[in-house]
Amino acid sequence: MIIRITLLAFVAILHVYFLVLEMFLWTKPIGLKIFAMKVDQAKNTATLAANQGLYNGFLAAGLFWAIFHPDTVVSRQLSFFFLGCVIIAAIYGGYSANRKILIIQGLPAFFALIATLFF
Repeated sequence: MIIRITLLAFVAILHVYFLVLEMFLWTKPIGLKIFAMKVDQAKNTATLAANQGLYNGFLAAGLFWAIFHPDTVVSRQLSFFFLGCVIIAAIYGGYSANRKILIIQGLPAFFALIATLFF
């Protein structure tokens, strides 16, 4: 149970980090560096990035909901659903944008999903 909750929390916090990067730091030096963009490119895509960040926030909220739900059965069901969403997003992002997304976003969610299955 502790392993499952720890991995869920890690994935949730990771998605809060993505939210902050995409919604608030996209055009700042750290955002430009992390996403390897020029200022003009970042400014032109800032609205899209903020929208993407908001969706990452929803994923984080769902994972925190799973962590703190008092009913273990419902908690596991929420975990499966939201981790599945993260994994699908990572597969799509890895395919359509950058393969690193599979590792950075997908791998932690995959390990959390495995932990949800067995713990």
